[in-house]
Amino acid sequence: MMFLHSCSLAVRCSCFRKPRITIRPFSSSWTARKDATENALNLDVWKSVMRSQALQEESKSPNQSTLEANRELVEMWHQAGKSVPKNITDEQLEALTELTTKSAKNKYLKFLTIKESYKITKKEKQERRKSEREADGEFNQEEPKNSFLLKIWSSSMDCLHSWRVAQAMHFGQPLVYDMSYDQHMSRREMENTVAQLMESEGWNRRAADPFHLHFCGLQPDSAYHRELLNRYGSHTWDQLLITATERSHVELFPQQDLVYLTADSQHVLHTFDHSKVYIIGAMVDRSIHSGVSLANAKRLKLATARLPMDEYLDWDCGAKNLTLDQMIRILSTWKDTGSWQKALEFVPKRKHSGFHQQSRGVTRTTKSRFIRNDSSEIHIPALVQSHRKNKTDGHKKTRTKKMVGGS
Repeated sequence: MMFLHSCSLAVRCSCFRKPRITIRPFSSSWTARKDATENALNLDVWKSVMRSQALQEESKSPNQSTLEANRELVEMWHQAGKSVPKNITDEQLEALTELTTKSAKNKYLKFLTIKESYKITKKEKQERRKSEREADGEFNQEEPKNSFLLKIWSSSMDCLHSWRVAQAMHFGQPLVYDMSYDQHMSRREMENTVAQLMESEGWNRRAADPFHLHFCGLQPDSAYHRELLNRYGSHTWDQLLITATERSHVELFPQQDLVYLTADSQHVLHTFDHSKVYIIGAMVDRSIHSGVSLANAKRLKLATARLPMDEYLDWDCGAKNLTLDQMIRILSTWKDTGSWQKALEFVPKRKHSGFHQQSRGVTRTTKSRFIRNDSSEIHIPALVQSHRKNKTDGHKKTRTKKMVGGS
């Protein structure tokens, strides 16, 4: 009974109490879930729209995102104190994107840093020399000038060289550079090739009897063409007194007049023929793909020849491939003088130990010593050998005499 009475009191108290109203905060997650459920059917449409936008951005600038990412990476490495260049171009960034490993990127950025430091130091030296010349000019303004000898200005020399090259384009002997090796070289090798071509063009321009240079097989917008425009500039490239053409050398010249110069040839070039058109492969091959130019010449059924370096030089080490500027110096000197000894002086001294002494009146002994055959010199090994021979002959004679006497 007591239990029922307490329950009735609790029920009555709960009836007379005021009702409690609980206010819950507004939940955004519920609305988000509701919107997600409502828009779940439009997810495929949203994906298609995003894909179309991404394709449009890629069509507008396909490499812009990768270039910006690499630029930010270079800036971050520069702030971290790594050896990276301060100023990097878009072409260098494109070359950086082609590298896949981190070590390759570090090596390339280190190479660009060293190259940039060389440019900075060279510019500082030029400015220092310019300031010194200006200071010397201000100091020597009061000194009387000698008017007995007229000064030859550099512009006058440029006009003279240009006139010679212009004459060579009409009357000179052609010299062909084969520009069909861009697929066999890396980017750095391509840059070295173009640098050597520029050096060759400058040397030929300063020669007494220059060649008529032909850049055959130079395709527009190729790796050769882009690097040449980058180095020369479009204005200077258009004013060069050379013949740059897309056509092959086989299409420009008769086949019987072409001679391909390659170190892998078995034929030796002894005499210079002014009626021939010599061809040089415009390639820097650090990995030494032997036989590439020879295979190209055989494919076109052209005559091949090599320089007589084995016949004139004591070769020590290294490949017999020469740079493009060394080749044109050798050919120009050989063309002007007709002497292989003067022409082959442009071969690097690190690759050989000198000329064969037979051509200078010197014979080579068994002990690798060179002794002149003049009357004033003495051939020591020959005397020693003859003395030994006479001594043994004398012993043989005395021995035969004793044997004859004893018998």
